[in-house]
This record gives sequence, structure tokens and C-alpha cells, in this order.
Amino acid sequence: MHKTPLHQFHLDHKAHMVDFVGWDMPLYYAGLTQEHHQVRKSGGIFDVSHMGRVRFKGRHSRKLLERLCTRRIHDMVAGQCRYSLVCNEHGGVKDDVIVYRLDDDEFLMVVNASNREKLLPHFDQARRAADLTCDIKDETFQTSMVALQGPAVMPLISKFSKEIPTLKKYRFVTKNLMIIKLIVSRTGYTGEDGVEVILPAGTTNMALKLLLNDVDMTKPDAILKPAGLGCRDTLRTEAGMPLYGHELGEDINALQCGVDFAIAVDKADDDKAGPFIGSDALKATVAAGGPPRKLAGLVLPGKRAARQGAKVLKGGKEVGVVTSGCPSPTLGDQLQGTIAMCFLEQGLCSIGEDLEVDTGKGVLSARVTPMPFYKAPKTA
Repeated sequence: MHKTPLHQFHLDHKAHMVDFVGWDMPLYYAGLTQEHHQVRKSGGIFDVSHMGRVRFKGRHSRKLLERLCTRRIHDMVAGQCRYSLVCNEHGGVKDDVIVYRLDDDEFLMVVNASNREKLLPHFDQARRAADLTCDIKDETFQTSMVALQGPAVMPLISKFSKEIPTLKKYRFVTKNLMIIKLIVSRTGYTGEDGVEVILPAGTTNMALKLLLNDVDMTKPDAILKPAGLGCRDTLRTEAGMPLYGHELGEDINALQCGVDFAIAVDKADDDKAGPFIGSDALKATVAAGGPPRKLAGLVLPGKRAARQGAKVLKGGKEVGVVTSGCPSPTLGDQLQGTIAMCFLEQGLCSIGEDLEVDTGKGVLSARVTPMPFYKAPKTA
């Protein structure tokens, strides 16, 4: 298995390690629920170095990304990052990505670990098909990526930089920490404020020591503590964020995934953008009245959670399928139930619609509820 530059850090903090798409990664340290609350109330450190990082450089790099991405790239400015999808010809989702504009002709794309190996030849094929001049470099193993998430993160970072806490969401800056060059973006996958940091692999542990110089993570009230993949999943579910292999996939129409804001179906009519791979299929979906099913949120009373693949029923008839489900550590007491996301027939997506979920071991009542389930309190 691949090991990230922080592998020893995980072992030192007694992480429970698992094989995650070929990477030896921490599932949890102290415990999933404890780490979930730590992120919501203060701050957590996530090693996300397993995510792919691919650099596009050359005079046609923007053109290539316009062809690959469902969002416009030409109107991005240097220092801006943008969430997008990469689709196949049928309008299914090959991956969801974040694109960083470094300069006029240079970009960085962060992709999911499970999709990096299939995306690299896809990128190269698209470049060759359009005869574009662009160097595509996989920098995953030469760099690392760390996410700091939670309400205490920005106050902590302000001790090192006055600029980073002033960044708008989905903006980034390149900074030097001693001799270490960092890309720091105000992005994340937890529903909390925070940053994601990309840096050279060989400097990762040094940078973390500098950052945590005054933080004793062994204390119960530590500002920051390590957090694993387990709570990352419950955090993103509460925040209504899709996950590849659940709400996103090659056989799932991009327009049913709940991220319509990231799909510019009319890009083909924009002289500066042009069509993207899959745009014709998605145009046809729009012309047909949209996809038959859309992503919706459910609350299930009680302690039992619906799991991926469970059937959603209305009057005994199957009308949808659960994509993700879990108890909500943040909202459990308030909701008196568990949460789930599902693909549901469009006509049944109204808030308050009463449904049922067949878990295979029993049928549970459910009700359609707005997403995200959780929104972080606004800070000054």
C-alpha cells in the first residue's frame, strides 16, 4: 500500500489504519464520534494526501480544462479555485474535482484517490484528440495535502498569517513558511470553515511541527486533534456533500447529483468556453425535463440508520434508493433520528413528503427534509 508523508504521525497518535483504495490511511484515532465533535466544536487535522494532485501547464491548458470540466474555467482568476465535475460522454460522472488557477496558463486539479489512475489517461486522450499543447503532470507522490477544519482553525492560523484568514471561500494563496512553499485554500469537505494545504512531501512533517508548536494534542481541550476518514464521512453527510461511489458515479447522470451549480450545460454556447465532454448528453436530459430522480435528504425517526442501496418506498412501491446514511452526531438529539441522502423520483422531492425505507431487515418511516442537514454557524 502507498503511505503518505504523515504515516508515522498516524502511528504515533495510535490511529486505526485501514486500506483505502491502496493507501494506508487512518480510519479513526480516539473514536469516530469524538473526532466528529472535535471538528464541529474546535478543530481537526485530516491527512488527505491520498487525493490526487495533477498540474496542467501550457498555452492550451485552459482549453483542455474547458473540455474536461463542467464549469467555466476562462472566467477564473489567479488565486481562485472552483468545484467541478468531470463527465463521460453519456453525462455520467467520472469524478468531482477542484481546479486551482495558478496563472494564465497553469492550473492544479485535485481529484479523488479512487479515480486518479483512470483520469490521467482520460486527460491525455482529451488533449490528443483536440491536438492541444499542455503538459499534464501527476504530482501526487511529490506533494502532500492536509486539511485543517473547524471553528478554531482561522484564529489559530492568524498567528502565522494575517492574509489567510481574510481569504474568501474558494480562494487560495501561495505562502512561504520558513523554507516551505505552501498552497493554502479556504476549502474543505466537512461543512466547517477551514483550509486545505498542499506542500512538498518532504517538508510535510516540518510544517506540521511549526504549526502545532504551541498545540498539545494530548489535552482533552486541545484546539486541534487528528481526525480520520470515519468522521470525515459523517461530517460531509451532515453537510449534504456528495461522495464518489455514493452520490456520484459513471452510471449516474450528473444532473441528478444535487450539484447543478457546478454544471454549465450552456457552455457550448460560450465562445470562450465551448462544449465539455458529456454536455450533449446533459443537454438532452434538460430537454427531456430533467433526470427522473434527484438527490434528496431524509430523516428517519429512531436510532436505526439507512445504508447505501436501501430501497425508498411510497405506498409499498419503490420510488428511490438510499445513497448515504448515518446517525448524525451533531443533530441526533435535535432530530430524534438519523439522516440519509437518496435518489428520489422528482415528483416526491417536496419537503415533508412521507416515505419509507426498506433496510432489508425491516421497513422504517422517513420524511424528506432540506439539505444540507447541518450548516455551520456564521462567524464574524
